[in-house]
Formats: sequence, C-alpha cells, structure tokens
Amino acid sequence: MTLALYYGGTFDPVHAGHLAVARAVREAFGTAPAFVPAADPPHRPAPGASAAQRTRMLELALAGEPGFRIDTRELRREGPSWTVRTLRDLRAEAGPTAAVAWVLGADAFRGLPTWHEWEALLGLAHFVVAVRPGHALDPLPPALAAACAGRWREAPADLAAAPAGRLFRLDMALHPASATEVRRGLAGAGGRAGWLDPAVAAYIAREGLYRGGPGPAGV
Repeated sequence: MTLALYYGGTFDPVHAGHLAVARAVREAFGTAPAFVPAADPPHRPAPGASAAQRTRMLELALAGEPGFRIDTRELRREGPSWTVRTLRDLRAEAGPTAAVAWVLGADAFRGLPTWHEWEALLGLAHFVVAVRPGHALDPLPPALAAACAGRWREAPADLAAAPAGRLFRLDMALHPASATEVRRGLAGAGGRAGWLDPAVAAYIAREGLYRGGPGPAGV
C-alpha cells in the first residue's frame, strides 16, 4: 500500500527547520510529503503574512526540491483551518483503505487535545511526529497518552500497512531554526533571519513583511 504524507502548518515564514523535517520524512518513508499551509490557523494568533504570501514563500523555498508539492485546499476553504476537516477531505478523496499520514512537530502533537474534534483524528490518518533534540515528547497529556496507547510503531513501513491510526516518532538531528526566531531577525530584534532560502528572504524584503516585530510564537 502506498502511503500519502501531508505536512501541515502555518509556515510563517517557511524556513530551514521546516525543510529539514520534510527532507527527513522523505528519507525515512521514501516519499516526499505535500505541504499544507493553513489559511486561518485556529490555534494561534493571526500570522504575520497572508495565506497567499505564505504559499508564495513555500513555492520559492521548494523550487528544485525533488517530489515536494503544495496542497492549497485549506486556502480554498472558508472558515478556520481545522485539521479534522482537511483529513476528512483527504479521506473522502483517497477512500477508506488508503494509507494517509499527517506530519507535525512534537510541540504541536502534545497540544492535540486542544484541537477541534481531536478524538476523530487518529481514525482518519496516521501521525508522524518530528521530535527535535530539546523538545521532549513525553510525558504526554493524560487524555492523549491514553489515545496513543498501543499505536506507536518502530518502522515507517508499518504505516503503509494500514489506512490510519498508527504513530511514528521521527527523531530529528539538532536544528535550531524556528519561525519565531526568524521573525525576530527580520524585525531587527536579535533573532536569526539567516535560516531563510535566499529567494524567500528576497520576497519578504520586497513585500515588507515581518517588520512590525517578531509576532506570535509558532510555526
């Protein structure tokens, strides 16, 4: 069974850390994930760039990257970018037996119980959890730990063998890039803007983005 991988996030802006996760997923699973930018992320303050601008930055950053693509379904849909709605759309398109996986970072995964209809998520897809050094996955919130019991798998191939409901921990090499630090650098607040693809950095400069300050924490 072929596994379809999707990497959701705000990508505000897309930076070297995001690309490191996507490349690690591609290496582990032999398949590149599709990036799914959120139009109206409900779990954080408004992004510093519009959905169209963030998508354009993704296009620039992914140019020349083998296999990567952008899925813009959340930009075409009205209302909050609930992941459960996106996964239901993907499941309806793929059918009940197709293997589908959602990629996210450890911090986002730990916050899963705050997501809209989160209990339904594991019935719709597998989850690949990217864990960076210094970002502990455990202990999980009790409700999430109970939902995850018996679902963790050791091999990427185990996710392709079922439609949904399994978890895989993807241990990452140390990479300090974060969107918050990138925005700090762009705002002249002592952060790091050097984690940007040159084409993305040039676009941000042309558009005058992120000059008002570092903005909200997050991806």
